[in-house]
Amino acid sequence: MKDGFIKVAAVTPDIEVGNTAYNTEQIIQCIGLAGKEDVRLLVFPELCISGYTCNDLFLQNILLEGCLEGLEQIRSASRTHDMLIVVGLPFLFNARLYNIAAVIYQGEVLGLVPKQHIPNYSEFYEARHFAPAPAENEAVDIPALGTHGRQIPFGAKLLFAADNLPDFVLGIDICEDLWMPIPPSCHHALASATVIANLSASDETTGKEIYRRELVSNQSARLICGYIYADAGEGESSTDLVFAGHNLIAENGSILSQSERFHNEMTMSELDLGRLVSERRRMGTFEITPPAQAGYKVCHFSFRNLNKTKLTRFYSRTPFVPSAKADRDRRCNEIFNIQAMGLKKRLAHTHCKSAVLGISGGLDSTLALLVTARAFDLLGLDRTGIKAITMPCFGTTDRTMKNACTLTEKLGASLQEIPIHEAVNLHFRDIGHDPEVHDVTYENSQARQRTLILMNIANQANGMVIGTGDMSELALGWATYNGDHMSMYGVNCSIPKMLVRYLVLYYAETTDDEELRAVLLDILDTPVSPELLPPKDGEISQKTEDLVGPYELHDFYLYYMMRFGYTPSKIYRLACYTFRGAYDKDTIYKWLRTFYWRFFSQQFKRSCLPDGPKVGSVALSPRGDWRMPSDASVAMWMRDLDQIKL
Repeated sequence: MKDGFIKVAAVTPDIEVGNTAYNTEQIIQCIGLAGKEDVRLLVFPELCISGYTCNDLFLQNILLEGCLEGLEQIRSASRTHDMLIVVGLPFLFNARLYNIAAVIYQGEVLGLVPKQHIPNYSEFYEARHFAPAPAENEAVDIPALGTHGRQIPFGAKLLFAADNLPDFVLGIDICEDLWMPIPPSCHHALASATVIANLSASDETTGKEIYRRELVSNQSARLICGYIYADAGEGESSTDLVFAGHNLIAENGSILSQSERFHNEMTMSELDLGRLVSERRRMGTFEITPPAQAGYKVCHFSFRNLNKTKLTRFYSRTPFVPSAKADRDRRCNEIFNIQAMGLKKRLAHTHCKSAVLGISGGLDSTLALLVTARAFDLLGLDRTGIKAITMPCFGTTDRTMKNACTLTEKLGASLQEIPIHEAVNLHFRDIGHDPEVHDVTYENSQARQRTLILMNIANQANGMVIGTGDMSELALGWATYNGDHMSMYGVNCSIPKMLVRYLVLYYAETTDDEELRAVLLDILDTPVSPELLPPKDGEISQKTEDLVGPYELHDFYLYYMMRFGYTPSKIYRLACYTFRGAYDKDTIYKWLRTFYWRFFSQQFKRSCLPDGPKVGSVALSPRGDWRMPSDASVAMWMRDLDQIKL
């Protein structure tokens, strides 16, 4: 449960309709299995102690008494498990029968939550037997449950909060509640619930699986919560209906785990409570009303042991890039359009008929040129108005130079070559710099000379300089201040490096031009480099990832730092889990320290970034998404890293 993770499960036990003794035995077995997996929240289906399809048997005393006896046995069995258990049964209270969820922790029934919306249409006849939840919370003494005079809270407005895990607050939906225009879980979440358990008995009909999954996913997204959906399955009566045991665990719009239908099984995953709380904090429109003020009663308990939860859920190594190819292609096309539309508007607004950019044969300038070409097409402008300037100097290799020229030619842009060796050497003489000293002055003089040329050509051509730097470089400060750091419009400013790669790959895969595809694939295969140091044996000698670290790690760090505000130690844990087998822990730790040091020390470069379009949920624009003092100290973040034991 360290770092805000909690293991949760939805389980469909084997049952026999009306056989409460057998059903209780199966439920207790499931509790034991969940305990071995360190599950801390276990959710069972609706009316699982009796069976959902009992129909008029619900009116028989022997069934209701058997359910209470079963609940008592479950309560007793729960004493040895550090687990919150939510189980469904029929319950008689004040001469009315209710469909309830009993919430149990370590031998104590914390509360009873009745179903609010009772269906009575199509194949459902619940109103024949059950009453909807009363308007106000009440309390009940049930001697059969060992209450010894203690009143058990009874009502629809109950929340269950772990005092030693403050981000865990549980609310309850029961089946039909989820299908309502405003499900009760909406009110639970606005009263502080971060997790919703739904005890369900949803029969299976053609196409219902997809709708059910989307409903659960969307509700978890709308409420920014974890949603555990436990469904009735095989064992229910098949007189008129079939139940498939479709269990689902969702978190903020993502399905973390789901069961195979038509098999009674347990579905498990870990909820990241820290992620949910962070997302709610980020969204200023998500306003929590104190539970008491909203009419809720909070039932408190404390987990016995807050040990480290073993992670099993999937984390992508490229969180900015969808995993499925179809989703990735759709996303890439969308991003190309966002970038191009942003540039189109800026070109139209400034009445520019030309665009100027440095073309190096590297990934970033390639993407910028592809986007500029699309923007010109949208404006109906001739692509010859795109002035691609190649400026070879000390580090330029034949490979990148050839690729830059071929790419420009295939896209129909105008190519101009302006070698800068002489101008840079003259500048060295002017400032008294030894050209044999390959230091930061040696490198940055080339970058600033290139920017000077681009700006002045833009003035000549009544055009604008298109920035090529990407978001990963901006995060690390891997740009020359007032060199490649500056432009008139930065089309790649919110594109992380790994996404740049996929955008170029997408273009290569979708073009009909074989020669263009070949050059794009070769650019993708070229090591990332600013090419500011002389090559060795004709090959690139200065490889960016050898100097600042692998971009796939830095993009991972950037995503979880910016998107959810995770601590460095939590990011380190996730990175070790996600990149296991690819990087060892020492390597991950080394580059994580580098990331934080550079991110803080280079803020001054981000404080004066040019305009550029936002394309995703993470961006570094100082005008909206990221406002940080240039003098902010990294000490607290480094102190957190210092606590990590490698």
